[in-house]
This record gives sequence, structure tokens and C-alpha cells, in this order.
Amino acid sequence: MVEDWQNGGFGLYIHWPFCEAKCPYCDFNSHVAREIDQSRWRTAYLREIDRYARDLPDRVLNSVFFGGGTPSLMEPETIADILDAVGRSWPVANDFEVTLEANPGSVEAGRFRAYADAGVTRVSLGVQALNDNDLRRLGRVHSVNEALQAYDIARKNFERVSFDLIYARQDQSLGSWREELDRALDMAVDHLSLYQLTVEGGTAFGDRYAAGKLKGLPTDDLAAEMYHLTQDACDAAGIPAYEVSNHAKPGSESRHNLIYWNYGDYAGIGPGAHGRITSGGQRHATETWLQPDRWLREAEEGNSETRRTALSGPAQAGEYLLMGLRVTEGVDMNRFAQLNGAPLDRGMLEHLCEIEMIEIEHGRVRTTLSGRAVLNAVITELLPEV
Repeated sequence: MVEDWQNGGFGLYIHWPFCEAKCPYCDFNSHVAREIDQSRWRTAYLREIDRYARDLPDRVLNSVFFGGGTPSLMEPETIADILDAVGRSWPVANDFEVTLEANPGSVEAGRFRAYADAGVTRVSLGVQALNDNDLRRLGRVHSVNEALQAYDIARKNFERVSFDLIYARQDQSLGSWREELDRALDMAVDHLSLYQLTVEGGTAFGDRYAAGKLKGLPTDDLAAEMYHLTQDACDAAGIPAYEVSNHAKPGSESRHNLIYWNYGDYAGIGPGAHGRITSGGQRHATETWLQPDRWLREAEEGNSETRRTALSGPAQAGEYLLMGLRVTEGVDMNRFAQLNGAPLDRGMLEHLCEIEMIEIEHGRVRTTLSGRAVLNAVITELLPEV
């Protein structure tokens, strides 16, 4: 029997929660710690891999993603032991991908070589800006020069290298973003992640914004202009968008992230990691302890999950739509209907086609460029309960 998750594949996400400093815009589960017992953390990760291997046997693993936090602060021996355990637990795909997120300030040539030797095949660098003043305003601990050096080191050690930039920053003009983007496209190997700055509650930026102290943010119209400029420039450079914020040369898309967007299964390991796993024919949402110390203690006892919730067919269909409309290839309408027990509303589909927010071809519905720019509104029309 073919289970639905097989349409998207199977991945493993490993969350390393520690950073050198907390960025003011970041709402991820990241923490600054003076001392980290790497041996103890390594053992906890290995226990979790063993637990999931027993729960999810007889399947091929497509990818591993080390996220954070700053996973490039992990000792290479920790990465090596984790990947050795992964290889013993599941057969891996022929195009198996192992991604490590890294901050430029934590990059050393020898360390990157050791990560490659351990089995990492792809690195994603958190560059965020090619302007020293803006890096400081974003709370980054590296300079542009350090970012460029880190990028050179990464390219010498890995065939696949991506880096992130944030735009629609404070006091950023359309012209300055154009110049920065052109520079990034000249540098890029095959993949770029280009995110519009969002101010999230519970962050330092969120607190400043609420107090009226976060000055110079672009207007909605200027941010929209930056978004469309980004799409046009990346298309012209041969690195088109394959997802709302991700651009790649054809064939160089992040295989791990495609598992999320194609609604496959992924086991989430580490503090605050979420997962979607199919066990015993039922897909579940999993959550883990958020605080690193608590997660570590509980993982050592085999109790890292705080919740495992069975997902109904309509709930799965809603998640599939939420994720699938982010990617340019869109959503398989038959798959949605099978999960949901009913098809998408034909009248609403026709309306969204008429106003050029979506297009339908070969049984798939996908957002247009205009639709992706207002994706949440499109999804709300298709799934009013979201």
C-alpha cells in the first residue's frame, strides 16, 4: 500500500539550539549558552535516532537537515556520529542530501573540511546582508568580509552552497537592494534564499516595533516592489524561484525543504523540533520540549516528545495546501481531494483564476507570481477556516 507521505519523501530534521548571540529579528528556538556538553548532546541525538528508527522502519531516507540555532557550532565528531547512526538506521536515497546551516562568524576551513568528511553535502550560510551597517542593525556578529571569506571556504569544500539574504530592511532603498542582489547573483553557485524582513512578536524587533522605536521600515508598496524586483532579477540570472523565498538553478533545489513543501514525512529531533510522521498507517504531528535543558533530560529518558497528535484527513489536506501552494509546481488536486474527502471549491478556483491569483494545468493548482505575493490571502479564500 502506498501511503500519502511517499508523495513527498522522508527526511530528518535535527535542531541545534545554541547561538553565539540572539539576533533581534529571530523567532526560532535559539539560545546563548556559556558551556555546552557536546558529548551529552551527541548521546541524546543518537538515542532519538534509534527511537525513530524503531518507529519508522523499512523506508528510504532522502535528506538530513541540521538547523538551528547555529549548527556550525557543533563539533564535527558530533555530526559524524549522527550521520553514522543515520546510515545504520535507514537506507539512503541515491541523491541523499545532508545540509548544515552555518553562520559566517563560526566558519573555519578545517572545520568545514571535517564536516564534509563526516558526510555533509550542502551548506547554507546565514549571510543576511552585504552591508556592514545593516549587519550590525540585524544583530549579526560577522562582517561582510567575514561572510565572503566563509563563502569561499564553503565553495572549496562543498559542491552545493546556498546563502540567505534579508531584504526590506530598515532604510533600504529599491536601488540599494538592486545593487546588493546583483552582487549576490554574481556570487551564487546554484541556490539563494531571499527573505523579506518580518517583525515577529516575542522578538527584540517585535518589542521595538510595538514601542514605536523600529524606524525606517519600508512601506508595503516598496516591499512589494522589492519582491517583484527580486523575482525578475533571479529569473534573468537563471536562478528562478521554486518557492516563495527560495531560488535555484533547475535541479539544485533544497531536497529537504521540498519534503516539507510536498508534504512528505519528517522526523524532528531536538528542542522545539516539530515533525510529521506516518506510523501504523496514521499521520501524526509531533512536538518536543522547547527548553534545551529540559529536552536533553527528557531525550535521555526517551521522553522528548511533548505531544503526538493524530491528523484527520481534512487537517492533512489543509497542511498540504498550505505547504504546496508555496512552490511553483503547486498542489495535486486529486491528492488534496483524497486527503480531504472532498475537492477544492470549484467556484472559488474559477474566481481566483479570473483574477490571476492561481492557474490550473494538468490537474495541479498553483499560484501565479501575483498570487505568491499575497499567498496568505489566497489560502484563506481556498480554506476559509485557516
